[in-house]
Amino acid sequence: MLISGLTAIVSGILMSIQGVWNTRVTEKAGIWLTNSIVHLIGFIFCICILFFAKDTHLEGLKIVNKMYFLAGILGAGIVYTVVVSIGKLGPAYAIMIILVAQVFASYLIELFGLFETEKVPFMWTKLLGVGIMVVGIIVFQWKR
Repeated sequence: MLISGLTAIVSGILMSIQGVWNTRVTEKAGIWLTNSIVHLIGFIFCICILFFAKDTHLEGLKIVNKMYFLAGILGAGIVYTVVVSIGKLGPAYAIMIILVAQVFASYLIELFGLFETEKVPFMWTKLLGVGIMVVGIIVFQWKR
């Protein structure tokens, strides 16, 4: 559990840094060129790691729902929307809104058991948690 939590923290840090870096490149090169280069470099990196990975199961590709391969398109959309958000709102405010949207969407996915995710029962406390996050954004943006 501790390792998983630390991995999630690293993920959040990496996503925040990536969003800012992508925004900086976009300012000079344009959003779709940046998006293409980012994904090409990521692809090359993943291919290199693949040679050393011990978790490769090619037979699994035959049975997985093919819709899930469209995640690459979602990735391009994510880079686009994060860059636009950070460019217009600034890193902290944009990432806070993105996180609230992620938590809410993730809870809906679990609540309805979408995409083969284990279904969870509705809990008001989880909705309250999202509400508290929204209040946190309002407080963060509060100006005297």
